[in-house]
Amino acid sequence: MLISQMFKRKPCVFSIECFPPKETVRFERMKDALRTMKTLNPDYISVTYGAGGSAGGVSTVEVASFLKNELDVEPLAHILCMGSDRAKAAALLDELDNAGVRNVLTLRGDRTPARPESPDFKHASDLAAFVWQTKPEFDIHAACYPQGHPEAPSLNADVENLRLKQEAGASHLLTQLFFDNGKFYRFLNLARRAGVTLPVSAGVMPIVRRSQIERTVALSSASLPSAFTRMISRWQDDPESLRKAGIEYAVNQLRDLIEGGADGVHLYAMNDPEVAVVVYEGIRDLL
Repeated sequence: MLISQMFKRKPCVFSIECFPPKETVRFERMKDALRTMKTLNPDYISVTYGAGGSAGGVSTVEVASFLKNELDVEPLAHILCMGSDRAKAAALLDELDNAGVRNVLTLRGDRTPARPESPDFKHASDLAAFVWQTKPEFDIHAACYPQGHPEAPSLNADVENLRLKQEAGASHLLTQLFFDNGKFYRFLNLARRAGVTLPVSAGVMPIVRRSQIERTVALSSASLPSAFTRMISRWQDDPESLRKAGIEYAVNQLRDLIEGGADGVHLYAMNDPEVAVVVYEGIRDLL
């Protein structure tokens, strides 16, 4: 099923994100985690970019194919501009198509030494347009940042760029993680006023380990509300209490978003089925 159709059938779409393991020997363990996540009845599971092959890890296509063909769960496969070009992108789209996967999240991707700038896709909207032209039967999805992309001159400018993704064929927007729902509601209001009509899924990550804190905030550029910083200050040296408090914070965030009318909620579960189960139990009555 195309994910865009899900938003027409229910008031709030529930999804989970996973990432391919960097070592193939860990794939069996990941399969067990995905089997557990399937029991939570996600509408789809998003699979982040993994090159696989000579890189030694598991590819996005392998994980997406397992979800689609063995678990009967709709996957959303991430594809990147960075390190790609038209030929590579076309080959990847063919691989996904052959596996029966037709939902893709088009991203620019982070700049790293291993991923050179693409000669063909400067922006995610360029990649979205390429997918639309190459595989018109595919469902195209795009990312958004409730507090603006770190490289955008302003939040308003970043919101204006979302219209380019919409015009390039995107059918749904998925947010980067955030910790302050007020920032999400403000962003959504700005997007609607700018003419962005696509459904938007709000992304939430439970912070359950101290090691996540600095890395996660650096990657997301999300501001931290006082309730969140108080939680971290109180429990950062108590691993078990931090885990419980982080899950509770995420559940409260998600409940507010669902009750506030979010088109979808997206759980950044970090391949941790136990966290996913506890969070789901905290919101299932609203779903």
